[in-house]
Amino acid sequence: MAVRRLEESDFDFMSRKPLWFGISGILLVPGIIAIIYSMLTFGSPVRLGIDFTGGTLAQLTFQKATAAQEIMKVVEAQGFKEVHVQMATDKAGQPVTALIRTKTMTNEQRLKTMDAIKTKVGPFSADRFESVGPTIGKELLQNAVWSVALTLLGIIGYISYRYQFDFAACAISALVHDVLFLFGTFSLLGLLLNVEVDSLFVTAVMTVVGFSVHDTIVIYDRIRENMRNAGKRDTFDDVANRSIKQTIARSINTSLTVCLTLLALLLFGGETIRWFVFAMLLGIMIGTYSSIFNASQLLSAWRMVGVKRNAV
Repeated sequence: MAVRRLEESDFDFMSRKPLWFGISGILLVPGIIAIIYSMLTFGSPVRLGIDFTGGTLAQLTFQKATAAQEIMKVVEAQGFKEVHVQMATDKAGQPVTALIRTKTMTNEQRLKTMDAIKTKVGPFSADRFESVGPTIGKELLQNAVWSVALTLLGIIGYISYRYQFDFAACAISALVHDVLFLFGTFSLLGLLLNVEVDSLFVTAVMTVVGFSVHDTIVIYDRIRENMRNAGKRDTFDDVANRSIKQTIARSINTSLTVCLTLLALLLFGGETIRWFVFAMLLGIMIGTYSSIFNASQLLSAWRMVGVKRNAV
């Protein structure tokens, strides 16, 4: 009902460009600072997981509460200097699940380390064990970068063909806004909570890119239709504002149903997909915001600059 009232109201989405751009700036600046700091600290905008750097990841669930420091000492005693242990709690709030990251283990080292943990820390069940070589990790990272770059180029080409280049440029700007927000958020999480990104994060980014540009194109398509039937006194902002109102219910309702599903997965889906789902949830939310409050406003600003330049 609230969305329907907004659709039928006199609310002007286009006259508040400085507000919407200002909100985007507030959301992006902390992340950009974190990305710069992360680049100086880790050599990458986010803390990379073993999928990209190479190494071994073990997820162990103990029968009783366990300290991360205790597990770390046992693994270090096996000859691994760089050991990261992250504990997850059960429903009672007890730290029983450990995520252990080290350099790549051989099968012999793995068996020896697991035996040592079982003897000195306590019995456990091995829920997950992954090993990735550094060469494969580097190749995965390069492929991830190429996949994102090619996707953006494809979107530019398609929208330029179907609409105009200024539509494509503004749609990509809104996409960059969404991706930058995601990277900035996970850069902050990496610095504050040691959260690492893996190949699932790339999947989340690509999904968000597709969802966001789809939402933006729906609005752009309505703008193009309304421009054909616009009156002589209608400005571009009038047409864009009317188009946003006509599509806002669809945008919010679609995003809301996806967010509810992702929220359920975030709460009950388990540790292994938690950060993937969190990235998706954030991405869908920021993608919906940019489609409604940034994409058309950027197109309007682009055309205003073009009018002034032509007038001169």
